[in-house]
Formats: sequence, structure tokens, C-alpha cells
Amino acid sequence: MPTGRGNAITDVPGLRVGHVTISVGAVNTGVTAILPQPGNLFQAKLTAAVDVINGFGKSAGLVQVAELGSLETPILLTNTFGVGTCCNALIRHAVGQNPGIGRTTSTVNPVVCECNDGVLSDIQAMAVTEADALRAIELAGEEVAEGSVGAGTGMTAFGFKGGIGTASRRIVLQDREHVLGALVLANFGKAGDLILPDGRRPDPRVAPDAEKGLIIVVLATDLPVDQRQLARICRRAGAGIARTGAFYGHGSGDIVLGFTTRNRIAHQPSSEVSFLERMSDDRIDDAFRAACETTEEAILNAMCAATAVTGRDGAARPLLSDWLRKHG
Repeated sequence: MPTGRGNAITDVPGLRVGHVTISVGAVNTGVTAILPQPGNLFQAKLTAAVDVINGFGKSAGLVQVAELGSLETPILLTNTFGVGTCCNALIRHAVGQNPGIGRTTSTVNPVVCECNDGVLSDIQAMAVTEADALRAIELAGEEVAEGSVGAGTGMTAFGFKGGIGTASRRIVLQDREHVLGALVLANFGKAGDLILPDGRRPDPRVAPDAEKGLIIVVLATDLPVDQRQLARICRRAGAGIARTGAFYGHGSGDIVLGFTTRNRIAHQPSSEVSFLERMSDDRIDDAFRAACETTEEAILNAMCAATAVTGRDGAARPLLSDWLRKHG
């Protein structure tokens, strides 16, 4: 399918991404912030959905997103032990915009997703701070750095260095162009199992371990879809993950979070009945294909863009880019 203007999740109008990278000594970690839209997300929530392929993970906020079909904060990605800290940062961010949270109105549902970067970072250092999380939100812009940045700094995939990757596809609906974009935090896959689009299987020259780790996929679109359709679209990201050679092992956390910038949900609705725009299911295959393609490409982009990181006890992982240069 044709890519978006920048082949990034930020091709969805109004969406921004920011990173804070922490690389000091044995610590290689960080935070990645996804701002779905400008303004007050708590007051004008986004329609959202979740698909948990394998739930070996410690993310926060997904249960409420799945139940209510709404997203009311930015999305933060970080390491496993940074989830609580990032939740606190999102709560402070939301309260700063809405002083009535928890007092005169409901509490807020912070959404944080994680991967374990303990191979290349001293995760027990608990290095991520609330200031780092808030800074990632402040730094959010249209350009999306990929590879060993932000939450992807210490991640590995298929025995190679992993990290942050993104891609997008264009979809035409009733003569209007829409975009579906993906951003992944790739930290999964058994060494030797990676399958490139041309069928080759790169050997990272590291001892194969069990299929474990995690991958977080965030899908964003401006298509007019409801929560049920979004959940179906999220499920197709699993096809993109599988194309790279993963099989969702026992110890792997494979989670997809999706949202649309259409069909906003008012925190204080002015009417007892609201109306939404919804594309025909007869046209949803384009969105399914886009979810599959963007997820697969974003994973490969994360690995190709990754740069060398030396972590705790001298741990390191080879670069897929080096393998490709060597083997053509």
C-alpha cells in the first residue's frame, strides 16, 4: 500500500511523538511519548481499543481502555520498572489541565506500556523519573527518531538490537485520503527466527533463547471507525508481527493499542445521545492490510535504525544494519 507523507505515525494529522533517552554507564533506557492530538484529551477523549495477543506484560490502563473504548491521556512507553513513575507523570499532567480530577469529577486513566530492557540496561537503577516522562511529552513533534532512542534505547529483537520503529499507509475512502500509522517498541523474538521480506533469515551469532520479551504496537488513524472496528484492526497487527518470524511464545508480551482521531468522546456530553461516523465493514480490509504492513515495516525499521549500545556487564547485541551491509 502507498505510504504516508513521512512514512511515520505522525502522518496522522495532529499526532506528535517525543523521546527522552537515558544512557549513562550501565543504564540504557528512556521514555517515548505519543500525543494523539493537541489540547485536553481528558475533556475530549479518543475512541480506542486494545488487542492482547499474549499478556506477559505489566502495562497500565489497558483494562479501562478495553472496557470503555476511550483514551484520555497521552501514551507513554518505557521500561518495565518505569511504569509506575510514568503513570504518576501522566496523572500530574492531566490534573494540571483539569484541577477537578479526583475531586469534582472522575479520576484519570493513565496509559503506559512497557518492555523489559534488562539485558542492555540496569533496570534495577529505576532511572526513569517523572521529569523524564513530562519532558518526553514536551518534546513531542512531527519527526519520529527511530532505533536506539527513548523507550527503545535498551531493547533487543531476534538477537539483534531493537528499539523504536514507525511506518504509515494511505487509505482512500469516498475520495478522501486517510492515514493509518504504527509505532512499535520492538523487544521480542527468538534469535535466528527473524524473516526478512525477501525470505532470508539473518543469523545474529548469539545464543538463541526462548521466544520471550515484549512488543508494543500503537496504531493510530483518522479513519471514521468505532471501537469494535478498531479492535479488529488492532488484531491484524498480529499478522505483521508474525510475518517477521515471531510465534508469541509463553514469555512474550505482545500488545496492540489503537485509536482514531475521529469520533471524539466528550467528558461532559451536552446530550444524552451522541452520533458517530463509521466506515462500512465492506471497506475495512484496507485498514486490516495497513495494520499488518505498517507493523511489519515498523519492526524492521526499528532494527535497521538501531545503533550500538553497550549495557550492564558489557552486554551488547549486533546490528541488523551491519548484517545487511555485509550480505547485500
